[in-house]
Amino acid sequence: MNTTLLFLNAIGPEMILVFFAILLLFGGKKIPELMRGIGKGIREFNTAKGSLEQELKEGMKEEEQRERDARELRELREREARRQKEESFITRDND
Repeated sequence: MNTTLLFLNAIGPEMILVFFAILLLFGGKKIPELMRGIGKGIREFNTAKGSLEQELKEGMKEEEQRERDARELRELREREARRQKEESFITRDND
């Protein structure tokens, strides 16, 4: 008796009402089908969430690579500009 009261206190009267409403609406035979459908929906949601996370991570990696490439290109251009300045300075001194 005490365990029954403890169980009823733990889940609350609202949940009991929801369980009875589901039982009345769908009947005992339809509940397993309903739960299977809910399970499939949750599984599909988790699959979609996982693929979206993977796409986002790949996109972030690509963006980081683009930033690194752009930084390297800027550095190369700066080095080339310095080299050309030095070269033109050296050739002017020799003339």
